[in-house]
This record gives sequence, C-alpha cells and structure tokens, in this order.
Amino acid sequence: MAIAKRKKKFFEVEIPLINKQTPLLAFEIKELEGKFIRYDLTRFLRGKNMLIQLKVKIKEEGQDSEKKLRATSVAREIQILPCFLKRMVRKGTNYVEDSFSVNCGDAQLRIKPFLITRRKVSRAVRKALREKAKKEIIKYVGNKKSEEVFDDVLKNKLQKPLSLVLKKIYPLSLCEIRMMKVQKELEFKKDDKSKELKGEEKAEVKVKLDSEKEKIKEKIKESKEILKDKEKKKVKSEEKEEKSKEEKEKKE
Repeated sequence: MAIAKRKKKFFEVEIPLINKQTPLLAFEIKELEGKFIRYDLTRFLRGKNMLIQLKVKIKEEGQDSEKKLRATSVAREIQILPCFLKRMVRKGTNYVEDSFSVNCGDAQLRIKPFLITRRKVSRAVRKALREKAKKEIIKYVGNKKSEEVFDDVLKNKLQKPLSLVLKKIYPLSLCEIRMMKVQKELEFKKDDKSKELKGEEKAEVKVKLDSEKEKIKEKIKESKEILKDKEKKKVKSEEKEEKSKEEKEKKE
C-alpha cells in the first residue's frame, strides 16, 4: 500500500502589537510553538527601517467539546537598521549611544538608545546626555510589562518625552531606541508575590500614618497660633488700660 505524503499548510499567526496577521508553513499548528518570525515594520512606521522579532505561542480557545488552537506572537526584539541611522547622521553633528540592561515587570530588557545632537558638542555634554537618557529610560520602564514597553517604542511614546527632557541639556535632531530585546523572562514565585503584597500594604499603612501625623501637627500649629494671638490681644488691652489710667492721673 502506498503511504500518502503529508503536505504542509499555511497557518495564520496573529501579531497583536500591530494588529496584523502573517502566514507560516507547517504540518500542524502545534509545530509553530516557539518558532521565531522576523517582520519588516518599514511600511507600518512610514519609512523608519525597523525589524521586529516575534515568538509564536499557541493558545487554546473554547470549551472542552469545541476547543480551537490559535497561533499568536509576542515581541522579543526590535532593531532599527544601520542604513536609516546613517541617513540621519549629518556633517557637523555628534551621535551618542549607550547599552544597558533594565528589569521591567516581567522580563529583563537590553536597551540601546541612539541620540544625534544638532551641532558638535563637547565630551562632557555627550556624557550628560547619555547618563540622563539612561536614568529616564529606567524610570519610565519601571514595573511595566515588556509588551507595553515594545508598544510604547513603536508608537513613539517613550522617545518623544525623553527628547523633551534631554532638550534641557542640549537640543537633539534625533532621539531613538536603536535596539531593544528581551534577555530573559522573570519568574515570580507565590511567596515573592505575597511578600510584595505585604510590602505594599505596609507602605500604604505608613503613608496613612504619615498623613495623620501631618494633620495632627497642622492642628497643633493652628492652636499655638490662636493662643499667641489671644496673648497679644491681652497684652495690647492691658497696655491700653495702663495708658488710659496714666492719662486720668495726669488730668487730676
């Protein structure tokens, strides 16, 4: 008996970050689990040459009787191509770049900012720009999830406020994130989460106590001021009485 050959099929993989789909070849949809996709975002970003790397994940939908498998993707790396950066760098300017790791809500990210000044500047100014950019990016990322950070970079929500802050040091002609990728995913245990929750509760209690203490201090200050005003009024009334007595004695 001849054995029928298996044929590969195209399966649609969702890219929720840009609300699009892309087809991938496989015998079964389960085989796509863990595969990587490289997608060109030049048209999506209107001329900015950027590549995104995505990891495919298979999700189950529906109840036990009608379960369906759906292929979706999660961003793992974005990178601006060197040809775009070369076009942006002009004569009589300086570029500033950096590379550092930062922890977000669910992963460790490697971020490489890229800045171009409007004119040539000293080394001290470049150092100040580099340090300030790193500080602001770490502050911005904070406890956000990696998907949210990737979305903010694509929508220019990270770069625009960063350029306004760095403008106070020196005006920039370009402020971009040259590369950002997930180095490793962070796993939180239940004990760690409970500890974090306890810490947050303690912090809330401290804030409430501090606010109550401040209110009590303000009330004490107000009462002291009221007493001082009363004492001043008493002293003034006594002085007036003494003056009036002296005037009467003089007349007599």
